[in-house]
Amino acid sequence: MSNLKLAVEVVRAHNLLPKDGQGSANACVELHFDDQKFRTTVKEKDLDPFWNETFYFNVSNAIELQNLTLEAYVYNINNKATNSKSSLGKVRITGTSFVPYSDAVVFNYPLERGGIFSRSRGELGLKVYIIDDPRITSSSAGPLPNMVPPNSSSYSSLHTIEEQLPLPPQRVEEVIPDISGSRGKKGSRRTLYNVSNSNNEQQQQQQQQQQQQPPFSMQSHQTMQYGIDEMRGGPQVPPGVRMYPGSSSQPTDFMLKETSPVLGGGQVVGGVVKRSEKKKSSVYDLVEPMQFLFVRVVKAAELPSMDPMGSLDPYVEVRLGNYKGFTRHFEKTKNPEWNTVFTFSKDRLQASVLEVVVMDKDLIKDDFVGIVRFDLNEIPMRVPPDSPLAPEWYRLEDEKGEKVKKGELMLAVWMGTQADEAFSDAWHSDTASPVDGSIPLAHIRSKVYHSPRLWYVRVNVIEAQDLVLYERNRLPNVHVKVQIGSQVWRTKAVQAQTGNAWWNEDMMFVAAEPFDDHLVLLVEDRVGPNKEEILGKVFVPLATVERRADDRIIHSKWFNLQKPNTTEVEEPKKDKFSSRVHLRICLDGGYHVLDESTHYSSDLRPTAKQLWKPPIGVLELGILNADALTPMKTRNNRGTSDTYCVAKYGLKWVRTRTITDNLNPKYNEQYTWEVFDPSTVLTIGVFDNSLIGEKGPANGNNKDVKIGKVRIRISTLETGRVYTHSYPLLVLHPSGLKKMGELHLAIRFSCTSMLNMMSLYSRPLLPKMHYIRPLSVAQLDTLRYHAVNILAARLSRAEPPLRKEVVEYMTDADSHLWSMRRSKANFLRLMSVFNGIFSVGKWFGEICVWKNPITTVLVHILFSMLIFVPELILPTLFLYMFLIGAWNHRFRAKYPPHMNIRLSCADSALPDEIDEEFDTFPSGRSFDLVRMRYDRLRSVAGRIQTVVGDVASQGERIQAVLSWRDPRATVIFMAFCVVAALVLYVVPLQLLIVAAGAYGMRHPKFRHRLPPVPVNFFRRLPARTDSML
Repeated sequence: MSNLKLAVEVVRAHNLLPKDGQGSANACVELHFDDQKFRTTVKEKDLDPFWNETFYFNVSNAIELQNLTLEAYVYNINNKATNSKSSLGKVRITGTSFVPYSDAVVFNYPLERGGIFSRSRGELGLKVYIIDDPRITSSSAGPLPNMVPPNSSSYSSLHTIEEQLPLPPQRVEEVIPDISGSRGKKGSRRTLYNVSNSNNEQQQQQQQQQQQQPPFSMQSHQTMQYGIDEMRGGPQVPPGVRMYPGSSSQPTDFMLKETSPVLGGGQVVGGVVKRSEKKKSSVYDLVEPMQFLFVRVVKAAELPSMDPMGSLDPYVEVRLGNYKGFTRHFEKTKNPEWNTVFTFSKDRLQASVLEVVVMDKDLIKDDFVGIVRFDLNEIPMRVPPDSPLAPEWYRLEDEKGEKVKKGELMLAVWMGTQADEAFSDAWHSDTASPVDGSIPLAHIRSKVYHSPRLWYVRVNVIEAQDLVLYERNRLPNVHVKVQIGSQVWRTKAVQAQTGNAWWNEDMMFVAAEPFDDHLVLLVEDRVGPNKEEILGKVFVPLATVERRADDRIIHSKWFNLQKPNTTEVEEPKKDKFSSRVHLRICLDGGYHVLDESTHYSSDLRPTAKQLWKPPIGVLELGILNADALTPMKTRNNRGTSDTYCVAKYGLKWVRTRTITDNLNPKYNEQYTWEVFDPSTVLTIGVFDNSLIGEKGPANGNNKDVKIGKVRIRISTLETGRVYTHSYPLLVLHPSGLKKMGELHLAIRFSCTSMLNMMSLYSRPLLPKMHYIRPLSVAQLDTLRYHAVNILAARLSRAEPPLRKEVVEYMTDADSHLWSMRRSKANFLRLMSVFNGIFSVGKWFGEICVWKNPITTVLVHILFSMLIFVPELILPTLFLYMFLIGAWNHRFRAKYPPHMNIRLSCADSALPDEIDEEFDTFPSGRSFDLVRMRYDRLRSVAGRIQTVVGDVASQGERIQAVLSWRDPRATVIFMAFCVVAALVLYVVPLQLLIVAAGAYGMRHPKFRHRLPPVPVNFFRRLPARTDSML
């Protein structure tokens, strides 16, 4: 008999509907699962009750578990004597959402209507998980138990879980304070179940088994996994997976979880989409199909006057249950045109009638003009690529349902999905409610952005002639300041005794299309400390600058200097005498302007379009939903978030619509990119919209809060496979590492030409100009900083804006700053790279000491064969590497890599190290703290200094062999060289190599503990350490 059970922990309810006529309710919860029913205790006069009661259901068939449904009904008990009750709402949870205890968290499920004529509101907090342990019995073996008071006899059979069963291992989680406003209502956690009727002997045997076997041992865990594996076809089963063989292990809560959701193309199982024959193919096949009610309000005609003056300020209000959408109002017109689309999620429909009301805007109270009603059961369905539904004229009705004499409204109402072309620009009910409707619609809708093309501007300042100096009695000190926007560079100062100066210095800037800024060049004379006099100006419009895509020579030009007080570009005057400057300016399009780190760049193409290659494939991303997000703000005395997602790849940025007031938002939006290089990275970030405050629009001064991001390298994806995983959203805060929730994605990479993609692996990563005329590391860092600023300035002016903090977070603009945590992580990465060399050295050491005589003899034989047949060395080496690759194919990475907290040293970083990482530059901490960190940095640098010095000493000893710094050592080595030359001339080389190998791998009986002679000779050679101060 299977011991698999479903545990349901009823935690709390929030904001229930009052039912007792006194503004409160007597709430209880009934649980129905697999023909079993249980009920919690009744919480009297409480709209926010806490239960903290756990129930266990027997699972009759583990294979059919994913097809079962758990139903939780919330009732108001009207009369305890007659047990009469009324519905407050219900929750339905499918079997595909059941997870093991280690992955279970408390979810607040919104209450649905219990019946057609019932009403509901609020949330029910449940924790549902699967457990497989024979010591846990079902909460009840019979039908629904009767409600009993705590002092009844049957209450004595209720025990806490601590009395009979040790708790399973619990995860260390951050304690989030209760911000719901309910205090003092949390009771002690208890579990309801029947005491087993077995005899004392069976109880003693069970106690002995408990003492011998630890709670939730590996055996029971494996048994539970058998039942879970049977449910793998469901959409919400998240087994933890590792990134790749040998990856740093991390807690299960921070691991990638594979899912099998039902998307528009069918159910995804193991990366393969199983299409249904009855299901039509859709363009949006990587997202879950969502049904929406679309209402297009086009215009009105011949509206009746509502004011005594005969004027009318009409607007339209669309009502569906508790949801309301408004168009903008027009002043003094009877024939307005709105052409506005409203959408309502079918899963949240709270009424069966749609009302479209025309209102007259007034100062005190808006007047009713007319209404049009629609029965939701009679609304047609539209599926693209069907043509849009033609709007129709509808006669307005009064409040009693009678037709008015004047006034018509043109409407189109249909049911559709997110694939509808009207979806992106529509008003959405899940993004606008319950927040104040005065929030601009453009700030919450989804948009696609294209980054401006960035160019490198190369300015070569050669010389200046005929400079007019203001002071003749002083030796002039002239330099040139070049400026584009906020980017400023200066040449070195030179003395211009004759009015001529020579620099010949190159400067690099970043500019974006369209070129709104001008290149401004100032020739200045330094007359004192921090004091310069402008000798002349030059304005060069960037649109007129010559462009190049290679390293061809650009002809230089002479530019006349304008007067210092000039503020605009002026036409050069043909004066007989004028100071001038010699410049060579060009727009370098052969480079790729780096706005991201090269380690995870999303685009590697040069700026010049004529150098672009055809795409090699298509990347499709489906942003499904986010789960268990951490509240970022409070609204109505409870934690909530208004989140949106941003994805960046290449020049294309996408932003989903903002889902307001939801900690488990469903986006279900799909986007597509062309792929030009597989060695690129897709970045997806989740943010909280700060423009929406606690009660509505915020002041706009707050920053969008980062919730987490995910990076996916395209080269790690198999072509044609659909990856559906739930990624943990990890953010490093000053208080430490936090998991902010999970992001559910669906990704597919399709290759158009496998041959072209394979050929890319033989080409340079960056455009050839980076290798022909390379830029220094310092230049690249500075230019990247300016590129990110230009990009953030352009995208922040879009609507809705992508704010500067979003762009900086997505591009990792601060990744170059010092961090002790990153330094440790990079050092450990370096050590892991050399682990293979260390392992080979350890293995060879075991061979030399004859730890395994058989292996040592075989190595001797193989070594002798390779020496006497040297033509087998390279074939053997490459064949060995081929076999290693074939063996590792069994353990190949089946899932894309994700953020690893162990690899990043995020879980072991000290609080002071994290605080130092979040410190500003320059530091804003106290003097004592900065001094302590400086001393710590000195100690770390001292160790590095010692290691570098030791390496240098070994190299200097090698140089000292023949440098006669130690004459005796040089004489000994020269004598050895003469003897070695004679021996190598007489004795065959192969024999000498075999003898040297046999000597190195000789038996321990013939070894000494003292170092060998060559090592002693080398260590005695002099280094240059004695010459250092």
